[in-house]
Amino acid sequence: MRTVLMSVLMAATAAPLMAQQPAEKPDRVINVNAVGTVQRAPEKAVITVAVESNGATAQAAAQANATKMDAVFAALRRIGIVPPKVRTIAYELQPQYQQPSRENPNPSGRIIGYRAINMVLVDVDSIARVGSVIDAVVTGGANRVANLSFELRDAESARLEALRLAVAKARAEAEVLATAAGQRLGPPLNISSSSYYEPRQMRMQAMDMAVAAPAPPPTPIEAGTLTITANVSIVFKMEDR
Repeated sequence: MRTVLMSVLMAATAAPLMAQQPAEKPDRVINVNAVGTVQRAPEKAVITVAVESNGATAQAAAQANATKMDAVFAALRRIGIVPPKVRTIAYELQPQYQQPSRENPNPSGRIIGYRAINMVLVDVDSIARVGSVIDAVVTGGANRVANLSFELRDAESARLEALRLAVAKARAEAEVLATAAGQRLGPPLNISSSSYYEPRQMRMQAMDMAVAAPAPPPTPIEAGTLTITANVSIVFKMEDR
């Protein structure tokens, strides 16, 4: 009984002492955000090329399209572009219906023909070759150059460089803030980041083979530059000087 009583008394005495201990102070922190940007010249391109053919029947449209597409592939082979640098991404064969007109505002949905479309991607390993590749496919029979995308061979190195720049800017800003507040910048407590890189897209108008067939000057292409962006948010600890 005496042992139990002593334990109760010790617990009752320790409780006020624990309550009197000061709570641990939270860290004093600086939260900064920064953006790092890298400009790089594109090194390669991807061209979206299509052959569109019409025919009175599905078979006629498909056959005409196949003949023209074979000619496009042959033109690419002549300049050294073969699979996997050229690959089909879409093929469509669709009926074409009679459209409303002033004379017939409510057509009965009669099929008046068929349209076949074969679309391919062409990888070009040098920006300097892009214009000549476009000329080759159009001369070969392509009547649609739908899209042109400029890219980097190693986008990851550019992304990491942008991140390094963003972190350096964040630390420099935090140093200024800590010094202005009469404190010393401590270690980072938390870091979050995001980065953004998108190949530069150039929309192309459909090209008519009959217009492009003569030998004009090479198609001029100006690739410009690509922008790679990284964002960081860093929480730094502040310490007494």
